[in-house]
Amino acid sequence: MPSRGLLRAGSGRMSTVTGPQVEDVDLDGDDDDHDVPWWRDREILLPVFSGLAFFAGLIVEWSGAETPALVLFWAGLVAGASTFTPGAIRKLLKGKLGIGLLMTISAIGAVILGYVEEAAALAFLYSIAEALEDKAMDRARGGLRALLKLVPETATIRIDGTPVEVAAKELTVGQIMLVRPGERIATDGLVRVGRSSLDTSAITGESIPVEVQPGDTVSAGAINTAGVLEVETSAAGTDNSLTTIVELVEQAQAEKGDRARLADRIARPLVPGILILAVLVALIGSLLGDPELWITRALVVLVAASPCALAISVPITVVAAIGSASKFGVIIKSGAIFERFGGIRRVAVDKTGTLTRNQPTVTAVLTAGTATEADVLEWAAGLEQHSTHPLADAITQKAADAPAAAEVSEQAGHGITGFVDGATVTVGSPRWLDTGALAGQVAALEGQGMTVVVVHRNQQPVGAIGVRDELRPEVPEVIRTLADQGIGVTMLTGDNARTAHALASQAGIEDVRAELRPEDKAIAINELAATGSVAMIGDGINDAPALAAADVGIAMGATGSDAAIESADVAFTGHDLRLIPRALAHARRGRRIINQNIILSLLIIVALLPLALFGVLGLAVVVLVHEIAEVIVILNGLRAARTRS
Repeated sequence: MPSRGLLRAGSGRMSTVTGPQVEDVDLDGDDDDHDVPWWRDREILLPVFSGLAFFAGLIVEWSGAETPALVLFWAGLVAGASTFTPGAIRKLLKGKLGIGLLMTISAIGAVILGYVEEAAALAFLYSIAEALEDKAMDRARGGLRALLKLVPETATIRIDGTPVEVAAKELTVGQIMLVRPGERIATDGLVRVGRSSLDTSAITGESIPVEVQPGDTVSAGAINTAGVLEVETSAAGTDNSLTTIVELVEQAQAEKGDRARLADRIARPLVPGILILAVLVALIGSLLGDPELWITRALVVLVAASPCALAISVPITVVAAIGSASKFGVIIKSGAIFERFGGIRRVAVDKTGTLTRNQPTVTAVLTAGTATEADVLEWAAGLEQHSTHPLADAITQKAADAPAAAEVSEQAGHGITGFVDGATVTVGSPRWLDTGALAGQVAALEGQGMTVVVVHRNQQPVGAIGVRDELRPEVPEVIRTLADQGIGVTMLTGDNARTAHALASQAGIEDVRAELRPEDKAIAINELAATGSVAMIGDGINDAPALAAADVGIAMGATGSDAAIESADVAFTGHDLRLIPRALAHARRGRRIINQNIILSLLIIVALLPLALFGVLGLAVVVLVHEIAEVIVILNGLRAARTRS
């Protein structure tokens, strides 16, 4: 089976870690087994050959040529058994009893009793089911391989002012990349020169291009659609946001979900139990009746009670669902998390940077006397050009052509003062500056969740500016959709209660918990968890404790806060909150399919076991029913790979 380890970034290669052994995987794709056509793939060819030989044997047998038919049955048996018997024997030598061992014993027993045809059928059907599982998991990994292909093979960097083309995997931190229109960005970086629009749809799923300018960060895999950019690399070519996503996906595919472990827990006592039952049937039956008859029935019981469908059906569903989720921007770290994700009943959401844009903007301007809105903004912006306060950017962007102030001085926590057009201008908090006739309006703006700064000119209040971190436009729609899905929403924020309630009202959120420290958020999550499974969504370091405390922690943006991503179980590669209801619906659908497969797999065992024990079904029929059912649950599990927009 393909290795299911964790890809770790290295110098141009990644290592697939599976316990103590490490197998190198070439990122360039030269040695990628997944690109081998099926007619050259041994994992497919052996089961196919086994099937062809088996069916050819049936045809020859029907024509009356028994010896050639027997040769064909033997060929089919050996080809099919070679795909699982060696592994079963290796596990047995390590003291492990697996389903493959049951199949091997059943096939050997059938041959001893002269049922070569039935043994060939068993080997063919089990080998083809195993091959289907492997290829289905390969299919689920398609999203991962697509991510790797987003990284260009080469990049252009400036060395002493001269453009030089180098292999992308050789990029190091601090180099200057030259990214022309139409080219993909080879690794994460910071725009130093140029303005452009980036197409990030392949990474984040967001269709609207992102405008970038000097000082903006950019991610590996994004396509430059307009002007030439000079980007200073902030990550090596083999250790960037895309390789982080790859690691998360590989980690998810390497682990089985809780239901998969449940299947393993069922199979662990079931395998020796079946072996004991088969031995008892053979011994007791032989003492009381025809030894050949009861040994044959013991072999049929052995095959009928084999939990192969149970062992295969759940992991295939989990891997298919996780792989398809990565294609629309949702990275789920493990199958166990995927299953918990499907049972979420409440979502706790951080406010800043999650529900809001985390980009404060001017949303209201008040004036007094003869001053106009433009005057108030220009006077304030003239001073704020010299400020490092987070609100300064919002004001200066609103009045980019404002004249620069002179003799500027800033008093931390209060405001800033200076001379603009010959007049003394002061900008500061209403708690520091008199609001005069604007007092009522300022209070109203603060009641709407805005942060207000007052503007004085020559010691007289001439205006006020309301700044707020606005809700993302999709938030009300997302809250309504979650409510329609029966999922409650709680806002958790460290902001003041007035701002929190104002924004929650706009969003449609009724449960609001404000002025929380990071540890308070974790306590709130534990309280919410008492009434059902809770997911926490955040993007900052202060959200890390709550993300870790939740049943499922979700980090917004796979290139955001490292602490948030490490503490979270799920990462969204973009910031569009509409991914939340879509991801939850996807997980719920996958969980339903898992439940279907578990029930179907157990029903197969329950139905076949008594029929085999009392001789109603022979070995050939049991093998056929069991393995066809196995193929059915695999195909059912593959439905989890479908995504809905």
